[in-house]
Amino acid sequence: MSLYESLLRIPKWRFVDESISARKRSALESFAADDTFCQLVGQGMSLPTIRTWVHDSTVVLGIQDHRLPYISEVIPMIEDTGYKPIVRNSGGLAVALDEGVLNISIVLSEKDTAIDIPTGYEVMLAFVRMLFPEAGDRIEAYEIVGSYCPGSYDLSIDGRKFAGISQRRLRQGIAVQVYLCVEGSGAKRAELIRDVYEIGLQGEETKFDYPDIHPEVMASLAELLEMPLTVSDVVGRIQTLLPTLAEEVFIGGFQPEEIELYSFYLHRVVERNKKMLLSK
Repeated sequence: MSLYESLLRIPKWRFVDESISARKRSALESFAADDTFCQLVGQGMSLPTIRTWVHDSTVVLGIQDHRLPYISEVIPMIEDTGYKPIVRNSGGLAVALDEGVLNISIVLSEKDTAIDIPTGYEVMLAFVRMLFPEAGDRIEAYEIVGSYCPGSYDLSIDGRKFAGISQRRLRQGIAVQVYLCVEGSGAKRAELIRDVYEIGLQGEETKFDYPDIHPEVMASLAELLEMPLTVSDVVGRIQTLLPTLAEEVFIGGFQPEEIELYSFYLHRVVERNKKMLLSK
């Protein structure tokens, strides 16, 4: 068993499914939830946790996106398309979320065993491959040039990206997050983010190299696997997979004693986002 599999095959997992309940809420709530689980899991106050979450029509901007020369024109453009702009509290650049994009967070503790950044990415890669055995090793991890939020752990099939991975580390907890474009058009999502950079840059040179987006390099899993795959199908796959990885799976959201900590992180995330959006 590889190190990555050993981090997934553990005695007990906690599973929190917010693929339906979180849709109408702000994605800021999910970033606060992951911060909360980082502390809970990192400090041994919760089992290692896998959380699924979906949010309707949201453009999640990165810190560097906030520094676009014409960001003041980007925000109303996003809102005019029916999307809500927010600024993320973890690494990466702009991504588009909607009802066809499933986000998965794997939250682990490094209190007893150090987990470096590459290992965190490899754990998520292994998990995604387990979810889609029909694709298997066709799922590759390398930067897809021309995609939005490019990185060395872009997940692709036949050179077309369907997912990206980021990490959040807090209080000895690690939240490895992946956004899976499950259904719908990957290219249309890319067109929206391409517009963010075209309007945000307007040809102006910057110190930071923003991605030159080519929508044709992005696709959904349903498109790539040529099957009618849905978000609910993938959540079902996770529910089927988890009992094969652990002896026990505990299902449930925040417990009463965890709500106060969540409220603290939510307030922090909301205030930070407000300052970032108002500072331009």
